[in-house]
Amino acid sequence: MSKRLTTIDISKEDLKFSCAHFTIFSESDRERLHGHNFKVRATVTAPVYENGLCFDYQEIKSRLRSICKKLDEYVLLPGESPYLKIEQVGDQYEVIFNGENLFFAVSDTQVLAIRNTTVEELSFLVLEQMIKQDNFFLDSDVESMTIGVSSGDGQWGSYSWAATDAKKS
Repeated sequence: MSKRLTTIDISKEDLKFSCAHFTIFSESDRERLHGHNFKVRATVTAPVYENGLCFDYQEIKSRLRSICKKLDEYVLLPGESPYLKIEQVGDQYEVIFNGENLFFAVSDTQVLAIRNTTVEELSFLVLEQMIKQDNFFLDSDVESMTIGVSSGDGQWGSYSWAATDAKKS
């Protein structure tokens, strides 16, 4: 019998994080600091085994919850933005944008390895953290995974990973 693939969507009420951020539009234009209650979901494609399951869903949910918890209730800054200069000065981050100095408590701030604090970049970040935690996905039969991050109803950004791409590198 040929391999049967299924796609599982995981979207739970507790897969979320709340944070403050601002989106950078250009070297001279940004949003004001504001907050969102971001939602996170995963769509995973994998073969169905003889027992009628493709994988333990709890494994995915647990990983997503852990990532959400690490982002929850922080100011999120894009550490790879070409338009920001971020420097730790004592117990604060001094952020310089277009001649404007912003200050954030280090204890309340996460500087992330992304270029902007958008749903596009946050979905990339969450997916990268899911894949890099350990070899769960590389060692499994999961064929692909898409992570979605929403900043509000009807507004999602998604990033996808395929096992075939990972096995080539």
